[in-house]
Amino acid sequence: MLFTLYCIDRPGSGERRLALRSIHREHVARIADRLAAAGPLFADDGTTMIGSLLIADFEDRAALDAWLEGEPFTQQGVYESVTVRPFLNVWPQRTGAPPQDLSNLSAFAR
Repeated sequence: MLFTLYCIDRPGSGERRLALRSIHREHVARIADRLAAAGPLFADDGTTMIGSLLIADFEDRAALDAWLEGEPFTQQGVYESVTVRPFLNVWPQRTGAPPQDLSNLSAFAR
């Protein structure tokens, strides 16, 4: 079943987010074959990361919770809140593929 994970960072956790980013990405990569979408959420300025959005296929909510429990941003208190909802994709994806070059996006150039 697909689930959305809408994760909002704790205020003031930007430096912690950046410090943990590589191990966070490693943890997300473990479910790469089950990801429909994943990436950071931004403040209105378009550059300040304020959270994460993931859409991933898990066997059930218990499997998702087990994965989330080991997630570095969860373990290290980056996330203030995580909202999980079952999701059904009924629209063929025609947009939203990741840019080929992320270095032009200031939030990813760090």
